[in-house]
Amino acid sequence: MRCADAADAAGDPREGTAPPAEQWFLLEHAGPWGRIAYTQSGLDAADVQALTAWARRTRGRVLLVRRPGRVPRSDAPRRWFRIDSRRGREEIRAGHAPGPLTPDAPGERFDGPLHLVCTHGRHDTCCAVRGRPLAAVLNATRPGHVWECSHVGGCRFAAALVLLPHGFTLAGLPPDKAPAVIDAYANGRLDPQWLRGRSVDPPVVQAAQHHARTALDALGVDALRPVSVTNTTHGQQVVLADPDVTVLLHERHTATGRPLTCASTEPGWMRTFDLVALHTTATSRPEDRDLPTIR
Repeated sequence: MRCADAADAAGDPREGTAPPAEQWFLLEHAGPWGRIAYTQSGLDAADVQALTAWARRTRGRVLLVRRPGRVPRSDAPRRWFRIDSRRGREEIRAGHAPGPLTPDAPGERFDGPLHLVCTHGRHDTCCAVRGRPLAAVLNATRPGHVWECSHVGGCRFAAALVLLPHGFTLAGLPPDKAPAVIDAYANGRLDPQWLRGRSVDPPVVQAAQHHARTALDALGVDALRPVSVTNTTHGQQVVLADPDVTVLLHERHTATGRPLTCASTEPGWMRTFDLVALHTTATSRPEDRDLPTIR
C-alpha cells in the first residue's frame, strides 16, 4: 500500500502540516529532477549556492517547476517566480534567467494566483501518481497559472496543492473538485476540508485556524489572523482575530506503526492537535456551549 493510500485509510489529520515558508522561489527546470531537487538536478553550482543563501536569509523555500505536460526548449530562458507570502506583503514577482541566477532580482509583478502541484515522483511515488492528473485538470482550467513542482512535504497527503501568494497548502484534493476550489480561492475563499494550513504560520496556529474555520464558517483567505500563542497547563492557547476566537489545543506525538512515505522503511510518528476548547466573543454561539470555556 502506498503512503497516501495508507494515510487515507488511517484518517491521518491534515491540519497543522503545511510546510514552513515565508517566501518561495520557483525556478523552471524541465528535469530530470533528483531526489533532492535543486541540489541534485544538474543546476550550476553557483545557482545552488545563491538559492541556498537566499532561502536561509528569507526563511524561504526553493522549488523547481515545470509546465504540466510540456517540455520547454533547452535554449529557452528559464522562468522564475519569487513569492512573498507574509501577511500584508503578499506578492508575486517573475522574470527570466538566461544566465547566472540572482534570486533577489526585481523582476516584474505577476498577476497571480499561482497553483503548484507536487509531481516529484523520484522523491515519492504518490506525488507523481496523484499529482499529475490534478495538475492536468487545473492547467486546463487556469493555463499559465499552474505548474508542476518538486517536493513540497507531507508526501502521504498527496496530491499536494500550494495556493500562492498566500502559501496555503491543500491535501488529497480530487481532480474533479479542484476547479471549484481554485475558483473559490480566486474569489478570496477557502475550503477547510482540504486545507493543511498556511506556510507562514506554525503548526499549532494552522491547526487552531482549521478548527475555527470549521466551527465559525470563517472561510476568507485573510480570516483568523494569529494574535498570540501561549503555553498553559491545559495546552496551547491560540488567540485569533477577524473573527475573534480563542482555541485551546493539546499536542500529541503518536507512533503510526507504519512508514509515512513510500521511500521509508521504518515506522514513523506524527504530530496531532486535539481540540480542547473554542471560545468566541459571542457567548450565545452554539460552539461555545458545547466546549469548555478557556480561562
